Amino acid sequence: MSAVKATAPATSGAYAIELKNVNVFYGEKLAVKDVNVNIQRQKITAFIGPSGCGKSTVLRALNRMNDLVLGARVAGEVIYNGQNLYGPNIDPVEVRRRIGMVFQKANPFPKSIYDNIAYGPRLLGIRGKQQLDDIVERSLKGAFLWDEVKNDLKKSGLALSGGQQQRLCIARAVAIEPDVILMDEPCSALDPIATQAIEELMRELVKTYTIVIVTHNMQQAQRVADFTAFFSIRKEMLNEGKDRRWGVLVEYAPTATIFNSPANEETERYIGGEFG
Repeated sequence: MSAVKATAPATSGAYAIELKNVNVFYGEKLAVKDVNVNIQRQKITAFIGPSGCGKSTVLRALNRMNDLVLGARVAGEVIYNGQNLYGPNIDPVEVRRRIGMVFQKANPFPKSIYDNIAYGPRLLGIRGKQQLDDIVERSLKGAFLWDEVKNDLKKSGLALSGGQQQRLCIARAVAIEPDVILMDEPCSALDPIATQAIEELMRELVKTYTIVIVTHNMQQAQRVADFTAFFSIRKEMLNEGKDRRWGVLVEYAPTATIFNSPANEETERYIGGEFG
């Protein structure tokens, strides 16, 4: 089956990020082919699909995290604020400041809770104690963590529970005031209670930020996402029984449409649990 080029849902408002004919390669290997999708501003967009379909690869392309992978290369355009993020004279560090990321496994720095949050602002040149204090408090409140840690700010971030560590990482991401927050399976290592807390936090954060989340949990996508992009795998048989595989974007639509009346038969089969 050939890839289906998805177009963005027709809704009002500017797009936060536009992907135009994006292809991602690892060395000579094509990982994801011809992704066209427009990420809605101040909405939650979920990337779903079977393992190996390229959804995390596309997520990392949004803030040039793939640059850190040896041999990785992105072709096409990722448009943010009218600029191609892969164009000349674009600073990838600045890209990652504006488009922050929360990873699958919580990764607090081996520092105090306070210093975890203050780390980014300090890199940006903020040194005043009162200003840093305000940023730390605001960020922790924004991550629904302040009341739990306000009396233990000198405590190591590594001493927190798994769910608290992930909220600390979210607070660290928002401390530098990004426009977009990327989340790569942020709840996969958490228990149901901690997962619920992160999902509630996402619905609060989206009032201020654009959020893109990769999730294997289709119920989570239904609960939190405004829009959903379904990725799948294509393959070509080679000699000696070997094959070559790459990911494609099959369908992108409002989440209710994807789960209740998808336009593509492959989407319907994936939602119905026929493969995954």
